[in-house]
Amino acid sequence: MKTPAAYNLLKAPSRAPGGVEKEDTESELERIREDLGELQYRLYAENRRSVLVVLQGMDASGKDGLIRRVFSGINPQGVQVHAFKEPTEEELAHDFLWRVHHHTPRTGMIHVFNRSHYEDVLITRVLGLIDEKEAKHRFEAINAFENLLQQAGTTVLKFYLHVSEKEQRERLTERVHDPTKQWKYEAGDEDKAKQWPEYRDVYEDVFRHCSPKSCPWTIVPSDQNWYKAYVVAKTLCQTLQDMDPRFPPTKAEKHKPE
Repeated sequence: MKTPAAYNLLKAPSRAPGGVEKEDTESELERIREDLGELQYRLYAENRRSVLVVLQGMDASGKDGLIRRVFSGINPQGVQVHAFKEPTEEELAHDFLWRVHHHTPRTGMIHVFNRSHYEDVLITRVLGLIDEKEAKHRFEAINAFENLLQQAGTTVLKFYLHVSEKEQRERLTERVHDPTKQWKYEAGDEDKAKQWPEYRDVYEDVFRHCSPKSCPWTIVPSDQNWYKAYVVAKTLCQTLQDMDPRFPPTKAEKHKPE
């Protein structure tokens, strides 16, 4: 099966389109953040629906920085971030979605997954921990899981932060030489960078199998942090505007005689 053009990572842009200026984009991002603050407040007050933001990307694609840039103006009461690390012994003793479901958003909330349930069909395949038959079963389980969330009132937004091989190498090198980023360095970073083609292939397979119309992936050009944050913030803002959360009626209005 061929990869749709929209999900071909060799052809997908990793930088902002020509003519898009950083200064103008950052000014627009500031305005969007103000709108996000108001929309989140209404979503929280309405308390009927929720939003799940899934962030995936190669190592050094900038997930942490993106979260700071996009969600800095939102009331912390209405947003929770969860980073999925290597599964614990307890988590491995259950099905692969067991550890994820507990962190999905309750009504009124926005939750952000820094990595997610997709790690279980990405790194597991690159490392040879599951075979193609198991991967297919997990694709089906993921689609059913996300469909369940949507039926329960959770809008799922999935973003792949697309960095070029060149940009990734530069960022991983920074982790070695920049004292403020050395804490991010891990011994296996270089090996993971060499596996860029393998990760590209399994990501494209995810895009092919887990992109229903109700829950597609957005490929975000991510070589420039300012543009990456703008795309995610704008998409989230538009989604919330379309949801149009409303303040609930007052108690007096609820008991108002006909």
